[in-house]
Amino acid sequence: MMRYEVVNSLELPLLALQAFQIVFLWIHDWVPLGRLNDVSAVRSQDTRRRLVIVTLIQSVPYTIGFVFSALSFGKRYPHWLDLWLWISYGLLFAGQLRAWWVPYLLRPEPERAARYRRMFGNTHTFLPPHNGLVPNTAHILLHIATAATLILLWIKPNA
Repeated sequence: MMRYEVVNSLELPLLALQAFQIVFLWIHDWVPLGRLNDVSAVRSQDTRRRLVIVTLIQSVPYTIGFVFSALSFGKRYPHWLDLWLWISYGLLFAGQLRAWWVPYLLRPEPERAARYRRMFGNTHTFLPPHNGLVPNTAHILLHIATAATLILLWIKPNA
């Protein structure tokens, strides 16, 4: 019985993290969120067609995972869903590390830094600039949510 209680206690936070991430991924390039994003700056760097494609690629897999997680709420996740969540959020986190944290902390990428300054230079940040760029607050919140999702997947028993 203890095993089910642990699974049950992690289900709601896991679902909430997934919901936050899919909402973020669907809207952050389209809906103005005050100083958290700069929709016009993003649109100045990418065509509408490219933004639609990127939004679909970065949002649909996580939406599928969320829907099936919600449908499995209170039950054991099917093995394929555990794999889906691990693979999709693992890839998302690897992409976040590669796109933001490697250039910020380890290896300067002047072209990426210049592009990010154009796209995110007017958004809220709290970290100091380093290697020509600074992760903005909205992306840091997404990265924390992704890391937390992976941690919950790690500690969630497969009951």
